[in-house]
Amino acid sequence: MEKEIKDRQSQGTTLHSIGNIYVSLKEYDKALQFFDQALLIQREFHDKYGESFVLHGIGSLYNNRGDYTKALEFHNQALAIRTEIRNKAGQGNTLTNIGITYSNLKEYSKALASYQQALALHREIGNKDWEGVTLANIGSLLKIQNQSELAIIFYKQSVNVTEAIRRDIRGLSDEIQQSYTEKVAENYRNLANLLLKQDRILEAQQVLDLLKVQELDDYLRNVRGNEQTSQGIDYLPQEKQLLEQYNTKLTQVVQLGKELEQIQTISPENRTPQQEKRRQEIETAQRQVLREYLDFINSPEILALSQQLNQTTGGENLNPKTLIKLQDDLKKLGQDAVILYPLILDDRLELVLVTPYAPPIRRPVAVKKEELNRAITEFRSALTQPNKRISIKPAQTTGKQLYDWLIKPIETALAEANTKTIIYAPDGQLRYIPLAALYDGNQWLVQKYRINNITALSLTDLNKKDQNPKILAGAFTQGNYNFQIGENSFSFSGLSFAKKEVETIANTIPNTTQIIDTKFTSSETLAQMSNYSILHFATHAAFVTGQPEESFILFGNGDRANFRDVETWPLSNADLVVLSACETGLGGKLGDGREILGFGYLMQQAGAKATMASLWTVDDGGTQVLMNGFYTALTNNNSTKAEALRQAQIALITGDYSGLGEERGLGVVPRDDSESKMAQEFIHPYYWASFILIGNGL
Repeated sequence: MEKEIKDRQSQGTTLHSIGNIYVSLKEYDKALQFFDQALLIQREFHDKYGESFVLHGIGSLYNNRGDYTKALEFHNQALAIRTEIRNKAGQGNTLTNIGITYSNLKEYSKALASYQQALALHREIGNKDWEGVTLANIGSLLKIQNQSELAIIFYKQSVNVTEAIRRDIRGLSDEIQQSYTEKVAENYRNLANLLLKQDRILEAQQVLDLLKVQELDDYLRNVRGNEQTSQGIDYLPQEKQLLEQYNTKLTQVVQLGKELEQIQTISPENRTPQQEKRRQEIETAQRQVLREYLDFINSPEILALSQQLNQTTGGENLNPKTLIKLQDDLKKLGQDAVILYPLILDDRLELVLVTPYAPPIRRPVAVKKEELNRAITEFRSALTQPNKRISIKPAQTTGKQLYDWLIKPIETALAEANTKTIIYAPDGQLRYIPLAALYDGNQWLVQKYRINNITALSLTDLNKKDQNPKILAGAFTQGNYNFQIGENSFSFSGLSFAKKEVETIANTIPNTTQIIDTKFTSSETLAQMSNYSILHFATHAAFVTGQPEESFILFGNGDRANFRDVETWPLSNADLVVLSACETGLGGKLGDGREILGFGYLMQQAGAKATMASLWTVDDGGTQVLMNGFYTALTNNNSTKAEALRQAQIALITGDYSGLGEERGLGVVPRDDSESKMAQEFIHPYYWASFILIGNGL
């Protein structure tokens, strides 16, 4: 009998879980059928906790369907039960959802009241994850009501809570894990958007950098940040003043709630007269303080502070210490470097540029997200289409459009800064195209600037490191490997030019050890890699969009190393890791480019200063020429990694390899008409633009 009861209760839990699956699939009618069955079972066994959980889920379902009246009905039922059983975590979660529903109904004062009550409960029990979500919800609500200054403060708090708990994110509850990670990046974008609209550029730059870290965390699920990121976003003096007042009110609510909770743990018949009297006093005080707290945001003093912020925010409020450090870092590089952050928003593109000697600038570009992404797709198609040998015009045309959006608005600032190097932190689908291949109408961008991609400035060490190259060069040149990983099937053959590629590198740089095919194993590579400053792997790799555990690097004997393996590689002595074969920087379909960020980050975390990977399936022969040109420039001209890549790319564009140094370093050096014709074959950006540097290429 006991077993039957347990089985029946387990059945209710299972039915609820199935309902949640159908909600995620947006099959709401089917979900409701399973929720209803689960609710009957929970009520049959008088399981108040389980009943409230199902009611909460039904309320969320109706909210998703746009039936807000029904949503409120079920959420209020859930709230009543959770209040009765003193499930404060549940109360807070349901109040947050009630706030969302009221916001959808445009009943903003009720939405704010629900959010603030939820926030008090989250803080009372130390529920940091939901605290961050609720703060962002308040920010969103204030944004809708055109209270941008107040919205910024709450978004900042939300971001700072996220950064403070980053180390604990894997411990989040199942109920919030997915919704939390989906929403957090949006909160960063909303904050950056509001700051940029107010020309608070340096603050926006800080947010954009932290956005990159958050996106890495969303993809890899184990990014821990550092001392710099954990500090979050600075508050302006007026914001600090407002927060102190607001949080004082909130603290009073929290303290009264905690004291009342302690008394309520004692059953009424066991309370002393003093305890019962104190309970009544607390409840009276709680109602008064809660009302003051709920009214606080719309109080005259807060509105006055908000007006003051509106009048005084802007460039003059830049944090001088933060700006000076940024600019000092750029000056120390000695390479006339600037930092470029684009931000893709629904209604526009924002460009943020930091230079060594002037305040950061912001340039909004009137292009919608859909139009920009369409141009990115067309450009990428023009760069990679099979007609690459026939016409270069499509790449120039689409490259010019993107140049006009990404570079032309900041041309004057780049010239004033005497820019030679662009440190680039691309956003979204911009990660799938090389900045080097933008076209100004006369020449490619790489002919004007070095390009160095970064994951996030806060995660990148830009200190220079002088080192004589010592290379471990592995190559997969022959054989075939077929395998299945998850839902993806892979089939790879040896790279015919890979052997010549590593042999020419060895001829160019004497301190090179070659491991080919069956000798190029995971164990042999791991045993040797800590002894070398450059690891060059002429082999296949695949970075799977949304699936970091399925991304891998293939060795010559068929071994594979996935992203989790890479985390443990001993790369502290590595100045550069190169993957010179197909799709080493991209998953099988376009997403938002986080897999590219993820690869660079993992290599950095393992100790490598920089990585080089390709954005599309590359030509084997062209890659051999590009790589040999890169290493020749790196050694003979004593160039930085970014400059060596630029010189090699320009050589393929022009067909003139003489500037790279001695001829022995190249697979193709034109001496007569036939060889000049062969050299010109690599002029299309398909051959030279695929490879990007991520990390410190300076």
